[in-house]
Amino acid sequence: MTSRARLMLALLAIAVIWQLPYGQQLLYPFSLLATYAHEMGHGLAALLVGADFERLLLHADGSGLAQWRGDPGRLAAAWIAAGGLLGPTIAGVALLLLSRSPRQARILLAAGAAVVVLTMLLWARNPFAVGFLLLVAITLAIAAHRLPDVAAAFLLHFIAALLCLSWFRDLDYMFSARAIVGGVAQVSDSERIAEALFLPYWFWGGFVSAVSLTLLIVGLLVATRSEDETPSDRH
Repeated sequence: MTSRARLMLALLAIAVIWQLPYGQQLLYPFSLLATYAHEMGHGLAALLVGADFERLLLHADGSGLAQWRGDPGRLAAAWIAAGGLLGPTIAGVALLLLSRSPRQARILLAAGAAVVVLTMLLWARNPFAVGFLLLVAITLAIAAHRLPDVAAAFLLHFIAALLCLSWFRDLDYMFSARAIVGGVAQVSDSERIAEALFLPYWFWGGFVSAVSLTLLIVGLLVATRSEDETPSDRH
């Protein structure tokens, strides 16, 4: 099975499962993984602007929270809020661009396990987050070493596709001013951007959605284009 076929199959599987009566429950572990990527997007964006990423929380209801400290300025605060909204898409596109062969897929699965363990040790601060991330790391490590080539490549493409599409699942959140995180009402990321800059939250929700869609389309085109090239086409 070609890389393009695996990718299209993964996208189709996610789209179909989401429409099933218990689709959300079936994708629950992957949805939590998308939440992890979202919160890490906040945390890494905070580190890039000189703020302190203090802790990462994940909850059984699928929500999460990245807590950071500092006063980097209004523009940087908006950047940190946007980092969470764009984090899963950027991570998914990166996986698509890097996984060009089953061998590369195995390397990425193993590297993913190491990254999850590292971030768990550095920032996970509630039992559910620690337990979930430890389980993810073990699963990725086993998959990297034990799964057949095709299965390992499909798993990576499935994870990448779900991360890329998670913004679509979260459209209601992007166009909301409030959200429930761990049973507590919190200001949404779109509202935080609006508070830091200007224009209403729904404008920023639409802007981030458009950016996410653009990243997804460009990522898919670049990731699948290489299969149309012959060796003589590459420079």
